Amino acid sequence: MFRARFVVAVLFLPTLAAIGSAQSEPSTASCNLDDGRQVYIRYNPVSAKSDKAANGKPWTPGGTPMTLFTEAPLAFGGVTIPLGAYTVYPIPEKGKWTLAVNKNVTPGSAYDEKQDLARSQMETDQVSESADTLEVAFAHYNTKCTLRIYFGKVASFADFIAK
Repeated sequence: MFRARFVVAVLFLPTLAAIGSAQSEPSTASCNLDDGRQVYIRYNPVSAKSDKAANGKPWTPGGTPMTLFTEAPLAFGGVTIPLGAYTVYPIPEKGKWTLAVNKNVTPGSAYDEKQDLARSQMETDQVSESADTLEVAFAHYNTKCTLRIYFGKVASFADFIAK
């Protein structure tokens, strides 16, 4: 009996490990403002080999949109984004990316452009060294939080200005 359980455990554990390694834990990038308020984004750090960003389509890394949380009103794309939580959709196109900030944060819901609160073209450039995994970070200067997205050989940047 013990031997049968041991064999089942030995055969089953590698399967669990493979499932667990395929599903990465969400990562967070944050921007700490001088007055203590914070802006942060949660995302899935997917592999550039396994997750492709479709040209002209809103991208959800790992099948889940990025989520923006802000403790300060933000100016973005000519619009003021109030305090709260929002989904963020990078939209890659050849030579340029757009970033859409969407009001719908319901888990599992499909992207609806009518729910976009703000949308702006990102500064986009090619980099010499490829990022094997999606990397998201903020650069902070004064009241500006610059969102930086690195994926494959593309680097894209979008400015959020705290009010």
